[in-house]
Amino acid sequence: MPKITYVTADGARTEVEAPVGSTVMENAIKNMVQGIEAECGGACACATCHVYVDEAWTGKTGSPEPMEEDMLDFAYDVKPTSRLSCQIKVTDALDGLVVHVPERQA
Repeated sequence: MPKITYVTADGARTEVEAPVGSTVMENAIKNMVQGIEAECGGACACATCHVYVDEAWTGKTGSPEPMEEDMLDFAYDVKPTSRLSCQIKVTDALDGLVVHVPERQA
């Protein structure tokens, strides 16, 4: 099972095993990762699951689709590596993925 590491703004790291087909957001909520709120439940209708994908992983997670880009307009401190974690599907290729949680959500 792929592993994802969440790094909070204070540097705390949480590593979780994530089932293939789930999302990075679902695994954050299931494992109570601090800073991931996911108010819309993964419907890409808010920006409260915003993360920064570690630069080493941006090629494997891909770029935001237009709907996600629109929602990122509402996120706090958007960077080139910003993604909504509800839009990142876990695959075997993402084993070892590292994402950083912003200081706060929108």
